[in-house]
Amino acid sequence: MASHDNNSRIDYGLVLTLMLFCIVSLVSIYTANHSFVLKQALFYMIGVGLIALVIRLDSEQLKKISWYGYGLGILLLVLLMIAPASIAPVIKGAKNWFVFPVIGSFQPSEFMKPFLILAMARLISDHNQKVLNRTVKSDFWLFIKLGLCLFVPLMLTISQDLGTTLVFIAIFFGLVFVSGITWKLLLPIFGGGAALVAVIFYFVLWNPKILETYLGVRQYQFGRIYAWLDPYNYSTTDGYHLIKSLMAIGSGQTFGKGLGTTEVNLPENQTDFIFSVIGEQFGFIGGSIVIGLFFMLIYHIIKAGLETKNDFYTYICAGVISMITFHVFENIGMTIQVLPITGIPLPFISYGGSSLMGNMLSVGFIFSIRYHYKKYMFSSEN
Repeated sequence: MASHDNNSRIDYGLVLTLMLFCIVSLVSIYTANHSFVLKQALFYMIGVGLIALVIRLDSEQLKKISWYGYGLGILLLVLLMIAPASIAPVIKGAKNWFVFPVIGSFQPSEFMKPFLILAMARLISDHNQKVLNRTVKSDFWLFIKLGLCLFVPLMLTISQDLGTTLVFIAIFFGLVFVSGITWKLLLPIFGGGAALVAVIFYFVLWNPKILETYLGVRQYQFGRIYAWLDPYNYSTTDGYHLIKSLMAIGSGQTFGKGLGTTEVNLPENQTDFIFSVIGEQFGFIGGSIVIGLFFMLIYHIIKAGLETKNDFYTYICAGVISMITFHVFENIGMTIQVLPITGIPLPFISYGGSSLMGNMLSVGFIFSIRYHYKKYMFSSEN
């Protein structure tokens, strides 16, 4: 017997968390470059509209649209590659954006992220429902299917957008980890992955021509690695942003310089380096509060994943957590020289319509889980 409390269908804790993110974003962008704040507010309103559309889709409907969304994402990435420079210009050595008159810019890869999560979640759910007696062979086949699902968008972005490529990989490993694949496979796979990263890092430092020739990695992407390791030797080129970011965050000290006080000139600080603005104006305390907001967000997603008995929903939660966690770790890490600069925005805070829409769409999946969540009396199943 199912009971459904209509008052609990909306996760108000998640609503409050998004409201706080919106406030932090608008205040930070206003103090960084006030000319972008109204656009960001508009993006948030559009994002709320996206959530309102997605929230009414139950698990079966999300499953039905999963491959359509995946196909649409792949189509947009292909069109981006073949589009003329008039609508898909090369910006800073990469072709990542459609640029349309009046409408503005649009980055397809940001929407590929939630579409990839849906597709992989369905793959795992369908596989596990069909394979009741799991073996190493069946688990290996599941890994191959997930790898093929990852391979297509990966190949379409690896030469243009290293940051997005890394996010795709993070989503993949996050979902592989919770898919139930035996550790007899995961240990050698993860070990091999770590070894591959070490080999690639070796080639980046000592023989980058191989990566340029066989993987299509661009020269500017190598520069980011070199500048990360020794920014002051590249102070006028790739290391400039990192040096300025370290100066801004360091000068904020514990409590910051105060709202609106920006003494370190950091170009484009409303996008990828918004955390540097927060660190300078609000110091260690302000930065910690922002990180705490992300902990709140992850908590609500974990809670939704644990409460539902629908495996498909659980895998969606794992994918969204993997995506957001990697975004936060990489973005904040690159502003303090823990990780190399990859151009990954800070979710829900950095200025950018495509990024915010992709994140709001992903959170919309979480709202849908709670909206369609049912408690069963006299039963332990949902």
